Amino acid sequence: MTAALKSELRKLLTTRLWWVLLLVMVAYLVFIGVVMAFTVTVEAPDGSGPIVEGVDAAVSVYSSTNAIGYVFPLLLGTLAFTAEHRHRTIEQTLLVEPDRDVLLASKTTATLLLGLVFGVVAVASIVAGAVPLLVWQGDGAYLTDPDVVAVLLLSVAVMAVWAVIGVVLGALVTNQVVAIVAVLAFTQFVEPIARLGLGAVDALSGVAQVLPGAAADAVVGASAFGAFGGDGDLLPRWGGLLVMLAYVVVLGLVARLTTLRRDVS
Repeated sequence: MTAALKSELRKLLTTRLWWVLLLVMVAYLVFIGVVMAFTVTVEAPDGSGPIVEGVDAAVSVYSSTNAIGYVFPLLLGTLAFTAEHRHRTIEQTLLVEPDRDVLLASKTTATLLLGLVFGVVAVASIVAGAVPLLVWQGDGAYLTDPDVVAVLLLSVAVMAVWAVIGVVLGALVTNQVVAIVAVLAFTQFVEPIARLGLGAVDALSGVAQVLPGAAADAVVGASAFGAFGGDGDLLPRWGGLLVMLAYVVVLGLVARLTTLRRDVS
């Protein structure tokens, strides 16, 4: 397992994939931080003041790391597996490590570690973009407030879990183009629309709560959607964590019993 883990870390870190995704994520989240901070500090149209104030404003901005930025670690994890099939290196990988369980575990662990790096950088990026406006136009950045600290730390952990979800998804959907299109379509269109639509209907709000993005927001303890009335109540933190882990386990088991069992030729 140790040798396999070292090999997977080497594969991830010796390609341009990880740092290109990281740089794009930094630029994107700094921009999102600026936009979100401006949105929560600008005065409402009726002149009643900002839409969200104080700690709530800071939390709603910083939670955008998960609500908007999770696509990057998710893609990182997905590409970690699908790239092997696209470039036909999966044969050499299985010759060196024929145990499919060890292969899946080593890829998952390696991507989890890099996902933590993505999480730290993502949080730093959103903070860098948001803090100047929150201090200048709002009530402050509240970076030492316990609720804000919890959101920032849990955002790091959630980004790492997204990377793991990406790995098991890539193990299941081995075609790289299909996997990338599915990730982008789901994260940028399907889930946001589903959360807004389902959350607006009381009878269906429970379904919205167990969507992966909503579950991740529940772990963080805040939702950029909810700050503006976009979706309903979140699960408790433990419930959100269980839902995220359920996605990992179910996708991983299905992949192990289907695509990872097939012979590679």
